[in-house]
Amino acid sequence: QVQVVETGGGLVQAGGSLRLSCAVAGGTFSRFTVGWFRQAPGKEREFVAAIRSSRHTYYGDSVKGRFTISRDNAKYTVSLEMNSLRPEDTAVYYCAADTGIILSSIGNHRHYDYWGQGTQVTVSS
Repeated sequence: QVQVVETGGGLVQAGGSLRLSCAVAGGTFSRFTVGWFRQAPGKEREFVAAIRSSRHTYYGDSVKGRFTISRDNAKYTVSLEMNSLRPEDTAVYYCAADTGIILSSIGNHRHYDYWGQGTQVTVSS
């Protein structure tokens, strides 16, 4: 049984920073690809960032240069450092994990089996 738990959301002013954490319990953490997705009201779930077991990282176009994803295999956690936040970054942020995700599917939320409950990030203008 794999469990995924996100922490670290909150309210921040535009231009500020937040750090989200994702803890993954169960399975072999070092083998997981872990991704962050977000969903704003009335919008589709959007790919934010992902990190593979190789530590290669991938980012959605809207967050490149502002967000950084990293992993700590010893602590079974993945972090998302979010800088220069904008009001349009406001959404529920979800962490997802799975193994065997091919590169062409890494940004597709349908290919991840294990999900957290989500954490709200609100950026005020």
